Amino acid sequence: MERADSVDYAHNLNPVVVTGSGHHQRLKSTATPVRVLSAQEIREQGVATFDEALTRMLPQVSMAPNSMGSFLRMNGLGNKYILILVNGQRLTGDISNNVDLTRINMARVKRIEILDGAASSLYGSDAIAGVINIITDQPTGSMVSGSSMTRVSEYGKRTQSVNLDVFTGGFGSYTSFVHDRADSYQNNSLEFVKGSDTETRPTIAPLFTGYRSNVVGQKFTFSANEHLALNAGLDYSDKITDRPETRSDVTGGTDYEMHYKGLRWNVGGIYKFTNKHSLQASFTADHFRYGKEYDVAKEKEGIATGHYVESKRQRSLEGELKAILCLAKGSTTIAGANWRQDMLAATSGNIDRHANTLAAYAQHEQRLAAGLTATIGLRYTHHETFGNQLSPKAVVMYAPGHFRLRATYSQGFRAPGLDEIFYHYFAVNRGKPQIIFGNHELKAERSHYVSLNAEYRTEQVAVSITGYLNRINDMVVRQDITVDPAQLQMLRGEFPEMTDDQAAKLERYSRYQNSDKGDVKGLLLNASVNLLPGLNLSANYAYTYARSMSDGEWQPLERSIRHAATLAANYHHSWRGYTLHASVSGKLQSKTYYTGYEDAPGFGVWNLNTVHTFRVARWAVLEPSIGIDNIFNRIDRRIDSANRKYALYSPGRMLVVGMRVKLNK
Repeated sequence: MERADSVDYAHNLNPVVVTGSGHHQRLKSTATPVRVLSAQEIREQGVATFDEALTRMLPQVSMAPNSMGSFLRMNGLGNKYILILVNGQRLTGDISNNVDLTRINMARVKRIEILDGAASSLYGSDAIAGVINIITDQPTGSMVSGSSMTRVSEYGKRTQSVNLDVFTGGFGSYTSFVHDRADSYQNNSLEFVKGSDTETRPTIAPLFTGYRSNVVGQKFTFSANEHLALNAGLDYSDKITDRPETRSDVTGGTDYEMHYKGLRWNVGGIYKFTNKHSLQASFTADHFRYGKEYDVAKEKEGIATGHYVESKRQRSLEGELKAILCLAKGSTTIAGANWRQDMLAATSGNIDRHANTLAAYAQHEQRLAAGLTATIGLRYTHHETFGNQLSPKAVVMYAPGHFRLRATYSQGFRAPGLDEIFYHYFAVNRGKPQIIFGNHELKAERSHYVSLNAEYRTEQVAVSITGYLNRINDMVVRQDITVDPAQLQMLRGEFPEMTDDQAAKLERYSRYQNSDKGDVKGLLLNASVNLLPGLNLSANYAYTYARSMSDGEWQPLERSIRHAATLAANYHHSWRGYTLHASVSGKLQSKTYYTGYEDAPGFGVWNLNTVHTFRVARWAVLEPSIGIDNIFNRIDRRIDSANRKYALYSPGRMLVVGMRVKLNK
């Protein structure tokens, strides 16, 4: 029986991973470099949400939170080029190309695996910038266990999670609930009057949009015998924004909140013929929708207070069959087939479409000689709109002693979204019409990724350096087209609901096009050392030179960051029934590039967190925590304007307190 006070205090520098190769391996043995964030590291740094974990601990990741989701960037590329998986299964649900990260149940995270670069040979479309795979926990050591975690800080930030696990006779039940909330806040209550660089006026528009979210998860597992294991799970998420209401005396308010709902369920199983041969099957259904929930009545539109108007509904169905085989000595072969259907219905976009994808893939890893391993992989994908795609991959690893030398070439592709193909979008924002057309002539985006990696890894030290080049062809962008009289007549015919007043304000409309090329060169440095018993130091640095070519000119990719680093010192020590965990961590980055806007200045933010573990009984552990976010009170107080974007969204120094209770029987 697992004791409630059993804690893995040592930082594991050689964990088991699955994302790089598609099967379980020790980190030092995987031919494709993978970065791992463990639940222990996340907890020690006082992280409560998924976006905090990524941005605090990974220098190559940045985010820009707003009411339309979190704009995620990785290795210079945006949301649509990053594939997010939960236990290897794709997560559906975006809001204007922003991922709704609050759907991820952090109460169940065991580790987060990050694979940089193109990975379409194993994972298909969208895996161009990289793959983020959330691996969830399934405790099996106790018959009954439960835990509760509370984290509270200023500006109304609160996270509450509860887990209840039962495991007996090969049957497991894992129940979880997470409530997360935060208030809206401003760093400056002024904005520039439109068209002026000097005249300001008060505004209530928030820099950070508050929200309330709930996630409920339930998973069942059953191990019938040593060969067969089955699982089924369901997750429901609900999130609503909390923005200031419209006022007549000041700008920045809104008449409605954005309301998001997600439902995801899956079934699957694995049959192990032997320890080296297994067959896995899974089926996942994922539904996501969002819309406007009105805070005030709109009599002209016939909308009452509390009325909900759906904006977008997405659904995906996905089935996969995968075999993992050992066909020859020193080899692992993976072969699989995948079917996927994506559906999109959007009221304002006048779209209700679906697309089917069929894929078959194979990967063979072979030890060629002592310390020398080669991996080749190929995926064939048939998309009903974009036809056939082939995505190859080749990796060579030479491992003399504690060193690893790796060379990788892989192709990635991205099938344009249903909105980019079929949109016929008309909306009015603050009196001005917005028009977006999809494009049936779009081609799939393709990338070529090359990397060289050198690594030294022992139980005490891990150091790696990776240089890479990622080139993307036929990037899909939204091009603005200036409206002339002939086009205005065409647009009024396409959208007869447009009024004369709206037409008079229409200056341009947008259309999706394959027009750009992307070129990302980068360097990733990672170092971690268990310096003394109980003391771990880590440092990570990312250099990213990201450009796109549009109309024959190269320019920095939107929101790209040239230099970024994360640093952390983690210490723990035990005295009988008490253990202290102390962590100091920092995120430093240079300016953020914005096309057509003022670049956002760089910053450095440091955090302190302490966790105090009390073993009050063999079956009970209490873990109060206290810390300070943004120790040196770094704040971007620039006045909001039409030409200004932000990179630092912190409201300043915050005291953070928490309590974790863990019970095992």
